[in-house]
Amino acid sequence: MKLFVGIDVSSQDMKACIMSFDGETLASLTVDNNLIGASYLRDQIVDIAQKHVIQEIVIGMEATSVYSWHPAMFFHEDESLKRFQTKVLTINPKLIKKFKESYVDLDKTDHIDAWIIADRLRFGRLRQSVVMQNQFIALQRLTRMRYHLVHNLTREKQYFLEHLFYKCSSFTTEVESSVFGNAIMELLLEQYSLDEISAMDIQDLAEFLRIKGKNRFTDAEYVAKSIQKAARSSYRLSKCVEDSIDLLLGTSIESIRSVTKQIKELDKAIKKLLDGIPNTIQTIPGIGPVYSAGILAEIGQIERFDNQASVAKYAGLTWNKHQSGLFEAEETKMIRSGNRYLRYYLVEAANSVQRNEPEYRAYYLKKYHEVPKHQHKRALVLTARKLVRLIDTLLRNDQIYTPRRKVNK
Repeated sequence: MKLFVGIDVSSQDMKACIMSFDGETLASLTVDNNLIGASYLRDQIVDIAQKHVIQEIVIGMEATSVYSWHPAMFFHEDESLKRFQTKVLTINPKLIKKFKESYVDLDKTDHIDAWIIADRLRFGRLRQSVVMQNQFIALQRLTRMRYHLVHNLTREKQYFLEHLFYKCSSFTTEVESSVFGNAIMELLLEQYSLDEISAMDIQDLAEFLRIKGKNRFTDAEYVAKSIQKAARSSYRLSKCVEDSIDLLLGTSIESIRSVTKQIKELDKAIKKLLDGIPNTIQTIPGIGPVYSAGILAEIGQIERFDNQASVAKYAGLTWNKHQSGLFEAEETKMIRSGNRYLRYYLVEAANSVQRNEPEYRAYYLKKYHEVPKHQHKRALVLTARKLVRLIDTLLRNDQIYTPRRKVNK
């Protein structure tokens, strides 16, 4: 006999519905979303399980950001629940929403969502428990924060380029050097006007670039000349506007440097934690500690997935078919659901792998030339899908990557 427990989680409380195998509601209650409330709910579940001689308990709740994490871990690790072979699932809210639509005459009550979740559990055909081991959870916190910081850095750099165009409209077209290098940023922090830059002695400007760039310029004088050329050909701003732009440039530079430093600190922590998690993903050329950690943190134990197709679907690297009769669409869209963090790290890893591994480079180029539009994006996502098959094999068999040998004909 099985017992199904649907839990509707919010930041304040948890509404629970305890349902029998034949769909009878055995209990419906509301508890606080904290340790005391979860403990009381646990006791009620255990009492009912003992009363009805239950062999297995399935507990499910929607994946509601951080609110469902603590309850899921509590029920997953509780020793009294383990005696009943308890499985804890966090379910994609879209699945519950679609399932709810099939009930057209439901009463409007506070516990209806918990009842729906319990009934969905009763129907089965759901993924295995997504509760991961603690080391993967710790790693996930780090890699997701890194994802957040990388996107913040990208957005801040876009703001910086916008401010730079106001300051010196010809800079990016005339200067053959990274605008995000230390020397260029230090020059902008000095808040020189374009006329002051244009009037500088070329040797003094070149020496400034050499010092701030720590002698990384192969030809500092050439870069200095290109900066002066950009300054002379750019539009002029009024003093009022220029002062504002200088302030914004300085703010963006400090933000970029701050976020970059934070990312480096996270990378160190990620590498340190990853050293304690045996894996073979890093044997793939192009995949280092960060990409490996990002992938492992979201997959967790590979045994949670039935096969590589399940991993791909979890990442959202799956395409819906569009076919009717003899017609089949040439261009289809990826599913909109899926783990965006896993998808991000898989795609980034695929881009690195295709630059370092000949087999994946050839596959990328083949897919790139198959279509006239969205070439890079399409080829990269398909390469990521191919990479999923390799990662699944390596993790499932605990083997290192071995390049395929070319057979001479």
